[in-house]
Amino acid sequence: MLDIKFIKENKEAVAEAAKNKNIKLDFEKLLELDAKRVELLQEIEKLQAQKNEINNEIAKADDKAQVIARGTKIKEELAQLEPEFKKIKDAFESLMVQVPNVVSADTPIAKDESGNEEILIFGEIPKFDFPVKNHIELGKDLDILDLEKGAKVAGYRGYYLKNEGATLAMALMMYALNKMIEKGYVPMIPPTLVKGSALFGTGYFSGKEYNSKEDNIYQLASADEEVDGALSKEKRFLVGTAEPSLLAYYADDVLKEEDLPIKVAGYSQCYRSEIGSYGKDTKGFYRVHEFMKVEQVVLMKADDEASVKMHEDMFAISKEIHEELGLPYRVLKICTGDMSAGKFRAYDIEAWMPGLNRWGETGSASNFTDWQARRLNTKYIDKDGKKKFVYMLNNTVLPSARPFIAILENFQQADGSVVIPEVLRKWMPGNIDRISKK
Repeated sequence: MLDIKFIKENKEAVAEAAKNKNIKLDFEKLLELDAKRVELLQEIEKLQAQKNEINNEIAKADDKAQVIARGTKIKEELAQLEPEFKKIKDAFESLMVQVPNVVSADTPIAKDESGNEEILIFGEIPKFDFPVKNHIELGKDLDILDLEKGAKVAGYRGYYLKNEGATLAMALMMYALNKMIEKGYVPMIPPTLVKGSALFGTGYFSGKEYNSKEDNIYQLASADEEVDGALSKEKRFLVGTAEPSLLAYYADDVLKEEDLPIKVAGYSQCYRSEIGSYGKDTKGFYRVHEFMKVEQVVLMKADDEASVKMHEDMFAISKEIHEELGLPYRVLKICTGDMSAGKFRAYDIEAWMPGLNRWGETGSASNFTDWQARRLNTKYIDKDGKKKFVYMLNNTVLPSARPFIAILENFQQADGSVVIPEVLRKWMPGNIDRISKK
């Protein structure tokens, strides 16, 4: 969310950002609603002040009836204005949550993902002197991935990881989490069941409220209980990444500049409804409803230049991880048309997947500046004693599913076995160096 003052002062830049991000927004209507909202608020505050004065006058007045009559008139006026104010305020907020962040000067301008810029390719795409198998075939042959039983038990996109498949997925998570600890990040296991405020605050709702037709999120249907045993009216959701839980940890906090940056890495199960992905990646393990992931987030002072450097530093860890795993990868700088409303700057990293014969996204790094912090109301006190909203950044350290695919397909051998990357072997039972047929 942006500040309305910033929007007014930078109307053309914000409108251009909306256009480039394919967001249709009536800025004239937004400003009109804001003016009306402010006008009504001032009038209500004026009447409420008069109402408070009358309460004091009644005790002193000789003609109490006259004072009470004035008070009654004020109540009637408030009764008319307050519903109107709520209606205007709701309409204003519905538009405000759609206002996009402006983008960095180096963000490519394009209408869709075809405009993403490939800025780096690292490693050699492997060449095989035997027929290449995809991860589905390898998983079945090695008895480490069962998609049929997964679909039977969990439905479409369900799966089981078995034997060395289970330990390989956990090895990826342990390796990633320990890497982040070595980099100075505080490890967390955050909740994956959260209130809507965490998802709205981080921009995972397309509007003010959850929209099941647009938001790639699962909502719990069953009711929950409060501490007193009463049924809770609060809606609960499953997160698709640890990012909302990690950032919401600091919601409504006022931090100190000397404590920034705050660097956190969270391990979590992730759930995605895959709304809007009908017909995409229908076979295999590439696009699934649940997986594991290690995510990193940073809260830092409000400084555009410093945030760009931090963004680069965070993303460098993803590149380092892919290199240590021995995976060929490429880096995409994300264009405006493939960028969500809140992002200032973003990268994707994609590993080569021989069995699929294409690059596959294995992570992304995003700089939101203060767009998320305004929604979450997370501030810090600077050296001059002023309160400012922090800048929030996030990056995928490593998910469990897609690197799993890349390892199986890149490191398959002629005899059907798969070599395990050296950095993962210490996390495998018996420190095995390959997965072989049973």
